[in-house]
Amino acid sequence: MFSKLVAVVLALALAMPGLLLAATPVNINQADAAAIAKSLDGIGPAKAEAIVAWREAHGPFKKADDLKHVKGIGKATIERNRAAILLADEAAPTGAGTEAPAKSARKSKQAAVAEAAAGE
Repeated sequence: MFSKLVAVVLALALAMPGLLLAATPVNINQADAAAIAKSLDGIGPAKAEAIVAWREAHGPFKKADDLKHVKGIGKATIERNRAAILLADEAAPTGAGTEAPAKSARKSKQAAVAEAAAGE
């Protein structure tokens, strides 16, 4: 029974290598080649140098998919690292912009109350 369990775990580990090698978030528009190579799965020193060279020649990356323009980097590498590829210094791009609408909604409500009070 134990050997079957080990075989299943091993098979799953080989089938899902992306889960075993987690990438570390890195800003590809600011980091040097050493940091990029250390942080992204499947990106070694040569590819990291190519990322920095492309960035210096063409300007900052606008989206993670722009990495496809760098020789040797394809869709699979981008997908494997997508969650770790940062384009700015924010650590959580999904939360960006959620605070501003709440503030403006609060101001709108306050303005409506003030207008109603002024009209009475």
